[in-house]
Amino acid sequence: MSKAISSTDLLSKKYDLIEWEGEWYDNFEEPEASGTWFISGQSGMGKTSFMLELAKELAKIDRVLFNSLEEGTSRTMQKAWQRHQVAESGRKIQLIQEKPEELILRLRKRQSPRFIIIDSFQYTGLSFEQYRAIKKEFPNKLFIYNSQMDGSKPMGKTANRILYDADLKIWVEGFKAFSKGRYLGEYAAEGLTIWEDGAQRYWTK
Repeated sequence: MSKAISSTDLLSKKYDLIEWEGEWYDNFEEPEASGTWFISGQSGMGKTSFMLELAKELAKIDRVLFNSLEEGTSRTMQKAWQRHQVAESGRKIQLIQEKPEELILRLRKRQSPRFIIIDSFQYTGLSFEQYRAIKKEFPNKLFIYNSQMDGSKPMGKTANRILYDADLKIWVEGFKAFSKGRYLGEYAAEGLTIWEDGAQRYWTK
């Protein structure tokens, strides 16, 4: 049986937080810099753009791995990389295309990147138990999974279980990103704008 903790113990506990500013803080508050985030939304709504902007923001704190299992180093990814000026972050953001077993070996190395964005979860082929094992092995890292969709829900039972397990759930629609998880900033209902013109056309039609 684990030891029970008092209110004093809980309220005095310190956390490693992502202390960002502006729209990021307004929408997602200051989430923990470890655990799981889950991104979902229909195709063509700005998920890739959001992930790249998120990578740039996280790169201000520590190194980021963008595991592009779907697009790899395709021309579409190159164009997105250029459009969002990801190269400005230098080697703080690295693009890979690795299956879980390869990624795990990379993360076991000393001083491996702290933030890992995976696009998409369905391409990993992970079971829920394997997902939990990775999360347990790397408790100080933050895993951010993008999901393919089946209608309005993430594709597959495992993806749905991870959605409920995630600390921060982010829904992308109409080139805006909305917090649907445990961290809600003061302006979370308005959403973080990914692309101004696209968002304006979508939400004013």
